Amino acid sequence: MGRGMKRREFLTTCGAGVGSLGIPYIVPSHVLAGPSPNEVSVRAVLGVGGRGRGLMHQVIERQQKQKDTRLGAVCDVDQSHLAAAIEECNDAGVEPDGYTDYRDVLDRDDIDVIYLGTPPHWHALMCIHAAQAGKDIYCEKPMTKFIHEGRAVVEAVERYGRVFHIGTFGRYGARDLRKLVMSGRLGTPIRVNMNHHKYNFKVKQWSGRTDLVPENSPPELDWNMWLGPAPLKPYHPHRCHRSFRGYWDYDGGGFSDMAAHFLDPVQYFVGADDTGPVEIEATAPWPAHPDAVGMWESITFKFADGTVIRCNTGEWGESDPPELPWIEGPKGKVLNDGKTTDPPGLFDGLDEVPDPPAMIDFETALKVRQQPGGNAEASHRVATLLHLGNLAIRLGRKLHWDPATEQFGGDDEASRFVNIPMRAPWHL
Repeated sequence: MGRGMKRREFLTTCGAGVGSLGIPYIVPSHVLAGPSPNEVSVRAVLGVGGRGRGLMHQVIERQQKQKDTRLGAVCDVDQSHLAAAIEECNDAGVEPDGYTDYRDVLDRDDIDVIYLGTPPHWHALMCIHAAQAGKDIYCEKPMTKFIHEGRAVVEAVERYGRVFHIGTFGRYGARDLRKLVMSGRLGTPIRVNMNHHKYNFKVKQWSGRTDLVPENSPPELDWNMWLGPAPLKPYHPHRCHRSFRGYWDYDGGGFSDMAAHFLDPVQYFVGADDTGPVEIEATAPWPAHPDAVGMWESITFKFADGTVIRCNTGEWGESDPPELPWIEGPKGKVLNDGKTTDPPGLFDGLDEVPDPPAMIDFETALKVRQQPGGNAEASHRVATLLHLGNLAIRLGRKLHWDPATEQFGGDDEASRFVNIPMRAPWHL
């Protein structure tokens, strides 16, 4: 990066794709470092609509109670969201600067941590650019919009030595389940039945509409910047704030929204944080709509070791019977309450089973400069499950996936969804 080049220019011209090509970087020492333990950590929130507003208040609460954090900036392409966020901050005695372009936030050398509350089609680029700018990252789920983006984020986080965390927390409470699987008391292979008796995938709630009539975007919203790398399509309020989840261009419906939480601990306790399924199959109406996310009945993931994870919505098609166990193997079962086992007592004496590697939370990770439980690699594997499941719905057939190469071998139709081109000038 030349002496006269601003960081924004560097971020715009240097995509994470160069890492995939093997071109080396010379990374300045200040980019690799975190704040001193005695310093105040200055943080910024990108996207302060629904979930982003919640992240903002988390930072404010920490600033008020623990005094080791300061909210330095909030950013949103909708000026009404931005104004409301700043007003709420001021009411709490906090005075962050407001921005409408996230690159202006990344230009600030004093910002240490970026919280990302934007729609998922922006997640990868903002995470990569934040890593390049020397910021640690707290990203909302799902981690990315398509598969190759996730690998690019993992590479960027590693290359620039950043701490990365996804906002799902179920794995922190799944230690006993991990030990149960590790103990062999259930036997192998393991089958996990994730259905509406225990999970709500919000399929109807986050389905898209197919009757949208284009409207003029409101003057306070920069629609072009909201779309960013997504295809250029006419504005409609249902495509935008909150209900954007119902459109393939920005998210993947209730499955991407809710299963990001649900699959994170399941992937952890079955021991699949560094791999993925080899077969994916879905039951859903066919053909799927090319723009709007629709209904589905079930998605089944089969792993090379025989592990099966099956998701069933109960909102379309057939529902799983209530007596179906949550987790089962040839030697034992865990029922839907997560406590009752068949045979009884499978959780007894687990203290004698060796502990899995300890997980640390985001705040601890920032201080010790290690990766937290929801780290980039594990979160990328979770996001890949979401994308593979949705792709099985969209293509209407069984898919065969290689989790080592992260490719569909010989399947050109499926392969075009692995690395989807972004709208110029945005690119990986």
